[in-house]
Amino acid sequence: MIPDLSVAWVIFFVLLLTVIVDRLLLRPVLRVLAAREDAIRSARELAERSSSEARAAGAEFDRKTTAARAEIYKQMDEMRRVALGERAEIVAQTRAEADAEVAAASERLKAETENARRRLEADADALGGIVAERILGRKVS
Repeated sequence: MIPDLSVAWVIFFVLLLTVIVDRLLLRPVLRVLAAREDAIRSARELAERSSSEARAAGAEFDRKTTAARAEIYKQMDEMRRVALGERAEIVAQTRAEADAEVAAASERLKAETENARRRLEADADALGGIVAERILGRKVS
């Protein structure tokens, strides 16, 4: 049995449509899908590269921040040490001045005490003479 000619035409058109569909529809769709896969792959690579750069930048920032903090603490300790030295110097100077003033005041007090004692002795002698004159009724020599 020989197939009739209509079957051959159907086979011819099916093959022709397959070629047309392949060239006009399937190949462009496959090209778009391949381009999309390439875009996604390059976007992932870019995201991974950006992520690693961000991690590196974060680590660098942390390192610089730690170094800056250490430098600030070092400067603060140095300033504190200088301030404590100045404070100790001021306290020593003030203590020396206070001791000198106390010594001077003590000397003045001793001098005033001695002066007052001499006046009291002189006044006591004078009062003793006056009392003796009144009691005796005459001048005491």
